[in-house]
Amino acid sequence: MASRTRSETGAEAADDGTSAVSDPLRPSDHIDSAAPAPETGITQPRLNPMGYLRFFWRQLTSMRTALILLLLLALAAVPGSLVPQRSSDPNGVVAYQTNNPDTFKILDSLGLFSTFTSPWFSAIYLLLFVSLVGCIIPRLKHHIDALRAAPPKTPARLERLVGYTTTTTSTDAETAIAAARSLLARQGYRVARYDGSTAASSGTAPRLTVSGERGYLRETGNLIFHMALVGMLLTVGVFGSFGYTGQRILVKGEAFTNALTDYDSFNPGRFADENSLSPFQLRLDTFTPSYVFQDGTWEPKDFTAALSTRVPGSGWSKQTLKVNSPLEIGGTQVYLLGNGYAPVVTIKDPKGTVVFSGAVPFLSQDPNLTSSGVIKVPDGLAKQVAFQGFFCPTPVETTTGCSSIAPYESKSQLQLSVFTGDLGLDKGVAVNAYSLNEDKLTKIAGFRTATEGLKLTVGSSAELPDGLGSIEFTGVERYVSVDIHHDPTPIYALTFALLILGGLLLSLFVPRRRVWIAAIPVDGGSTRLEYAGLARGEDPTLAHAVAELVARHAQHLDPPPEGRPGDGPPPART
Repeated sequence: MASRTRSETGAEAADDGTSAVSDPLRPSDHIDSAAPAPETGITQPRLNPMGYLRFFWRQLTSMRTALILLLLLALAAVPGSLVPQRSSDPNGVVAYQTNNPDTFKILDSLGLFSTFTSPWFSAIYLLLFVSLVGCIIPRLKHHIDALRAAPPKTPARLERLVGYTTTTTSTDAETAIAAARSLLARQGYRVARYDGSTAASSGTAPRLTVSGERGYLRETGNLIFHMALVGMLLTVGVFGSFGYTGQRILVKGEAFTNALTDYDSFNPGRFADENSLSPFQLRLDTFTPSYVFQDGTWEPKDFTAALSTRVPGSGWSKQTLKVNSPLEIGGTQVYLLGNGYAPVVTIKDPKGTVVFSGAVPFLSQDPNLTSSGVIKVPDGLAKQVAFQGFFCPTPVETTTGCSSIAPYESKSQLQLSVFTGDLGLDKGVAVNAYSLNEDKLTKIAGFRTATEGLKLTVGSSAELPDGLGSIEFTGVERYVSVDIHHDPTPIYALTFALLILGGLLLSLFVPRRRVWIAAIPVDGGSTRLEYAGLARGEDPTLAHAVAELVARHAQHLDPPPEGRPGDGPPPART
């Protein structure tokens, strides 16, 4: 009668106001235990400047941040494909400014016409670069350590792992483990043998075990993917800065030398200069356009430019240039951009001395090649003279001059206004050869002047006002405008793109897994074999792989083991 149960003793202790926590036989969270002290919250330690730096560095180098920056970089590149860029299409930028002056000011203030060199794009680019490097370095060290480390020891309870299977064989444990180790090695596993442990399911019976691990290519592929992505960023940001883009109008019969002074416009990369130009020459031999008259308009069908090219140490060779079919020479690509007419004029002073003679390209203004242009004569006459006007290959009179009704040449006409004054060519400052600044010029013939403008046809001539001399329209030549683009990055970009794809495939399709085989001697001289696996990530085929391992191992044992795959507890993932 004097004996009492532990629950009664605990109840009295609680009634006396003492805590039951002191009872070694009762857990601290028992229903009769004293109520826990109220939570006071967690007090975070204050971070010093170095702590804040470590915090922001960890945030920047996290994979989540790298993915966000990669998405932002893709979004930031969108404006570069929507509006013309100064680096690749300067003429398009000028045309956009002319057609949309108000919108141009807003977009230009945001740097959208130089998207890929703008501060905001560069900031995202550099942050992504730092984030990727910060991700790669510790992962690379961890991966190298994993490659150098031995596979992990065999767990004590294999029955808790995936594909757990037991069999029994009369082969001795040493022979069975040696065969298992050889089999795993042939299947690409890194193996290690661990002896002297005991199996929980077999009391104190010593067991021999072999541990295998494979799938390191998965992490290798992941690292290759990220390092190739860094390489792609370096290719675009650094190697791309050694490229350049230039434009030139090639008139039939004229040769172009790939030198800085021969370009009409030139846009070098950040690290490109005149020493980056590959030596070669181009010459336009003929240009053959083809049009189709459809629905009342002339539609272009095909453009073919026959060129002669030459590199140092060789003669001229014939080449063909077409739209969307660039010519490659000296590691540089030449693209056909446009075409037009170049009237050939001869200008003489009052004594009949020729002061200017040659073909002057007039820039096309419409599909029928109504063209506008400027002729500048800085020397040889009493004053500096400029001519500005229109060339119409198939002319029809309009209220403002002439317009062309077809892109073919038929009774072509040249209409010019005449200016005198300072052309701005004596100051050593680059001046656009295809436009005319009228601020310091006086118009002496043409619209809104007392003197009628000049109207010339092929073979005709006219006297210049104020006895300055004469001008003769002697013929018409064709010209093409070409874009000369040098980019050293394609081979590197292709290499890194292939590495990115290969690394991504490895990281997606190579399973990372561990398998163990244990041999336990049992009574009667037989050996109990245990098999199990563990996936390092998603691996739905692991159970099948373990079953296949059991079957192949059985083929190396004589006589074959007794039992069947699946003996023992059902497989469970951990």
